[in-house]
Amino acid sequence: MVEVVRASVSLISKQWSNAMSLFHEKFSALPNLISTHGVESSSEDEFLSLLFGTRTSPALHHFLASSLGEAGLKRIAKAVDSAGRDIRGIITEHLQPAVEIISFRLAELRGLSRWRSRFQTIGLDGNLIDGVTESIGMLVVQVERFSRVAATVVYLFQNFFAWVLKSVRILLNEPTDQVPAANSELVVIFLKFLLDKDPIKQLLEADERIECDMDTARHVEQLVVFGGFTDTQFLEKSLVNQFNELEDSLKEAFLMPFTAISSQIQCQGLLPLYPVTSSATLSSSCSPTSISFYKDEDSSHEESSYSLTDYVCLKIPDGSLNKVNCIGVIKGSGNCCTTLSMMSLSGFLLHIPDGYECVDLSLYKDNQVVLLLSETSCSDSPGKSWMVMLQIENFSFMPLSGTFPANIYSLQKLVALDLQLDTDYGKVRSIPHTVSTPFAVSASRGVACVFSSRRHALVYILDEDEEAEGDETSDME
Repeated sequence: MVEVVRASVSLISKQWSNAMSLFHEKFSALPNLISTHGVESSSEDEFLSLLFGTRTSPALHHFLASSLGEAGLKRIAKAVDSAGRDIRGIITEHLQPAVEIISFRLAELRGLSRWRSRFQTIGLDGNLIDGVTESIGMLVVQVERFSRVAATVVYLFQNFFAWVLKSVRILLNEPTDQVPAANSELVVIFLKFLLDKDPIKQLLEADERIECDMDTARHVEQLVVFGGFTDTQFLEKSLVNQFNELEDSLKEAFLMPFTAISSQIQCQGLLPLYPVTSSATLSSSCSPTSISFYKDEDSSHEESSYSLTDYVCLKIPDGSLNKVNCIGVIKGSGNCCTTLSMMSLSGFLLHIPDGYECVDLSLYKDNQVVLLLSETSCSDSPGKSWMVMLQIENFSFMPLSGTFPANIYSLQKLVALDLQLDTDYGKVRSIPHTVSTPFAVSASRGVACVFSSRRHALVYILDEDEEAEGDETSDME
């Protein structure tokens, strides 16, 4: 989530910088024209004179009619409007949710660190965690402030461009009935505070200090009495500065040596699945994994006497265990970790057909596993994908013998079975799109949600036949 915040802020800065570069490139010609005509005034004074109808100087007339023109003005307005929409989308879809998730998770961690009756102590310094919690709270406030400032600035730009467009058409004796009406008071505010200043850029710079009036600072100091924060200078910090402080406080809190670990948090055993080398391919990969528990067939139907067996389904990274394009299913790992013995372990490997890759996977009810496969064809035509529902009981589990830690990676001894999409291994469904993670499966509802590369969500009813595909699939933006 921290990386999402960093990438979002970087993208916002890039989008706004591009729009402002175009704006300043065009409007920087006005001061030069004023100087050329020998007039001692500023761009703000010239626009205010035009707004209040006192005069239109030759320099401003030349700028609006020739240097800028209606086409140039519309181009700038379109760039600023597009940047505003992109920024609003990044904030609502990425930046704000990521900050809220970080805040929620840190609050949970803070609560666990204080729940001494259950966890005693988890080795985190209370004062440092309090500092992290306050930093993320201030970042939530900064994101909300930035969202409001960005919306206000973009609206003021739109109002200013509408007024300038009307002025250009009046100077060129063209009709103005199709031009949106502009608010003169907002034009004055724009000329006073935005023509030569950039509040959005200020909030996106790390070394920028935001000016705060005395009344606001006094109100903030009064709010400290109610608790929740101690930093009364946070309004003087930019969004990037606040984010950097959060990163520093996170590093300080989590790099603190663990002096005591709760006895309630224990690791009774380890089940190594596959080796991870230092190569960039394996170290940066994220292998899909799913864990679930199923009721044993021979167990009693009484709820109090259920016997459960754990299953682990995972995709083995290419190159690890000398396997390529394989998935593995293991059962009985819970007993293994308890007794440090691998006698109860068993599993099998499945080789995905050539030309396909396993995008994601999930265990499902009734000892089933659902695979999401996508074509790996390099052609320009849109690829297809497949959702395969396999019955685990149709495969032979081979025992994984050996005693821990000898023969650590026992999966390496298994021979991978070839998965055939046209056999009776299970139900196969065709998806006419390339798909991406995440792959969500709900056993209680009996549905699976697949995300296509076109940013559509495809919802499938898993327990029905494919003939009803028109009724079971919904396509949503």
